[in-house]
Amino acid sequence: MIGLGRMGGNMRERLRAAGHEVVGYDPRPEVSDVASLAELAGALAAPRVVWVMVPSGEPTRNTVATLATTLEPGDLVIDGGNSRYTDDQPNAALLDAHGIGYVDCGVSGGIWGKDNGYGLMAGGEPEHIERAMPVFDALRPEGMREEGFAHAGPVGAGHFAKMVHNGIEYGLMQAYAEGFELMEASELITDVPGVIQAWSRGTVVRSWLLDLLVDALKEDPRLDQLEGWVDDSGEGRWTIEEAIAHAVPLPVISAALFARFSSRQAESPAMKAVAALRQQFGGHAVKKSGPAGAPGDKAGPSSGGGSTQQ
Repeated sequence: MIGLGRMGGNMRERLRAAGHEVVGYDPRPEVSDVASLAELAGALAAPRVVWVMVPSGEPTRNTVATLATTLEPGDLVIDGGNSRYTDDQPNAALLDAHGIGYVDCGVSGGIWGKDNGYGLMAGGEPEHIERAMPVFDALRPEGMREEGFAHAGPVGAGHFAKMVHNGIEYGLMQAYAEGFELMEASELITDVPGVIQAWSRGTVVRSWLLDLLVDALKEDPRLDQLEGWVDDSGEGRWTIEEAIAHAVPLPVISAALFARFSSRQAESPAMKAVAALRQQFGGHAVKKSGPAGAPGDKAGPSSGGGSTQQ
């Protein structure tokens, strides 16, 4: 296992608990079993299965390039990180030139996967998938093989499926968040956390994400300890780019991504332009910036009507 962060380290432990021999490498010596990738390769007899769990992009590409000259023919590399699916074919071709197999695997489950199991979406040749099934079976939730695991298609399919999964996740989270905000704004609802908890059993909107929101509201009922600043790690953008390429409408996922962009703006230049336009054509009230424009300070008539006053 290469990369022993929040997910990789837990995956190592889940695999060991299932009886697999696992050697882990990480640049942090306090969590690593070996000091280098060369030592990692030497710690297990060939043929090996090497699972890469490092940040997407250059870190993953560089790791795969190193493994191409470190491993031996007959070994198998699985990229379980959040790589863009377009990286998979080049990675597979590079390893294939050295007689090494390649599988891409989207992994969902976060920090809870160690105990609950992970959702896995794999792409690759059938013989490579079958060879790695003992690993997949140990990582996925207990139950039928179809539950928590899918051989999504050829190389690239696993990461494509995970990309779409994460795009859907954006939309689900945004819908829950907007419902929370609307109830918070209403004087009629006096127990917002209680209502959301009631939704978590027996309703059509119940889900694990909703359960996590219930847990968060138990710790901080109005979420006062958090700022409304939300990052994105790339999968939502990639999902929308693919939708454009295939002419598939994704209004919900697109809106959820743009809402994240809005969360990072202390002030919105676009909304300043909208305010300026409303003042220009209708004489609508605007808030001025600067000392004279403290919250509540307004300029312009209080009702616009058809006025064009400036």
